[in-house]
Amino acid sequence: MSVQSSLAVPAASEQVGSAALGAFILRVTLGVLSFSHGFILKALTFGFAGTAGYFESIGYPGFFAYLVIIGEIAGGLGLIFGVLPRLAAIAMLPILIGATLQHVGNGWLFSGTGGGWEFPVVWTVLLVASALIGPGAFALGRKLPGRLASL
Repeated sequence: MSVQSSLAVPAASEQVGSAALGAFILRVTLGVLSFSHGFILKALTFGFAGTAGYFESIGYPGFFAYLVIIGEIAGGLGLIFGVLPRLAAIAMLPILIGATLQHVGNGWLFSGTGGGWEFPVVWTVLLVASALIGPGAFALGRKLPGRLASL
């Protein structure tokens, strides 16, 4: 292979393929984070009642905990499998905005006492990016009828 051919600009079809793969990696990464945060941390580790109690201790209604757990699990699965992934990403934004607001008083770094706000902000921005970019490669939702396939 010559140096010139190895430095060639990829064909348009290769650029689309790499963009679709990048969107897929972003979508699945966000999905795994969301699912594990809702299922492993909240549902299994703290339990529904424990999570509701925590929400009440920080000033939120306890039933918000159930909505957050369901949102993180369902949204995570939607992102992982690419079923309505744009809708899943948008639906999880209020959860991450709430998390950001909860952590904003703790400073920037998440390693600080009570956790900082940089991780929820980054997660929020990545959800917005995923919603704008679309599902990428390997999305099962492409088999849905009509406009549902694009959500």
